[in-house]
Amino acid sequence: MLKCSTSLWSADLANLESEIKRVEPFSEQFHLDVADGHYTPTMLFFPDLVQAIRPHTSVPFEVHLLTTDPVQWIEPFAEAGVNGFIFCYDTVQDFGKLRDLTRMHNCMMGISLALSEPVQLLDPFWKDLDLVTIIGTEIGIKGVGLDERAPKKLREAKQRIEESGAATETQSDGGIRRHTVPQLKEAGADWIVPGSLMFKENPSEMREWLAGL
Repeated sequence: MLKCSTSLWSADLANLESEIKRVEPFSEQFHLDVADGHYTPTMLFFPDLVQAIRPHTSVPFEVHLLTTDPVQWIEPFAEAGVNGFIFCYDTVQDFGKLRDLTRMHNCMMGISLALSEPVQLLDPFWKDLDLVTIIGTEIGIKGVGLDERAPKKLREAKQRIEESGAATETQSDGGIRRHTVPQLKEAGADWIVPGSLMFKENPSEMREWLAGL
């Protein structure tokens, strides 16, 4: 069954505690986009906020670092209580350093690929990655449809992971809608990152539907 890393970007940000409690029974993980206003024009989430909401749930947190310098954010977010990091491929200057810092904090490591970035860029790294996130929209833009390239990239990622013998899981982020989820599941997604699909619908009914795919 597809697993849900629920995006808190789509929650009612003025009532995060209650929103987290409402959807946590239906979420294997929470996904927090961390945007610095430079890598994308959006500004989202920060360590003190993560630390403030951490006591309200035992569900793991993963942060997607939409930042120009991801290295500087690993320690602050790890100390705030996150369980995993997803780094944008084009910000990775020293893969080994990111890997070592992430592992030092006992955190999951993933890399995301933008629409224009081919899957084969990750061929040297599969066995060091817990997760590859295929971005299905332009990065940092909310509420737009799934790009037709995303399912094809998921299939290719799944194939390359299997050929490498790695245990890397696949995740689809962006454009997660009722009509796109079946395509993504068929293409090999292990995880989806639902936002409005979780918060704007009845989460129990949504997960029941998801289980039937």
